[in-house]
Amino acid sequence: MPVQRNTRSHSSSSPLDVPLRPLPDGYRPSKVANGSPTDRPVRSRTGAAWVGVCVGVLVLIALVVFMMQNTTPVEVTFLGMSGSAPLALVLLIAGIGVGLIALVIGSLRIGQLRRRIRSDRHAASVSTL
Repeated sequence: MPVQRNTRSHSSSSPLDVPLRPLPDGYRPSKVANGSPTDRPVRSRTGAAWVGVCVGVLVLIALVVFMMQNTTPVEVTFLGMSGSAPLALVLLIAGIGVGLIALVIGSLRIGQLRRRIRSDRHAASVSTL
């Protein structure tokens, strides 16, 4: 059986018609034939949690150093009440208060999104019946 030649012009050539370039030194493909990764590091939720714990410990150490260096009492006034407390303790309580407010707002938003998703799924299931 005779072999037919490609009669198309170069403007409509396929990617297979392009000459191969040499690969750079040290190049390894990111996937092997079966699709398993070879170059990428293995990442997991456990590894991410471990990194988070390490960062948290470092922040805690910095917080302890900060508290040890700021023990001077300061005058604090809040909603008509006043008193004296160490600067570090006052700032720590203020930071915890801000964190609690952020947690409450975030929890309310997550609940709102879950209700919206639930209602959208319910509407989609009702419309397909």
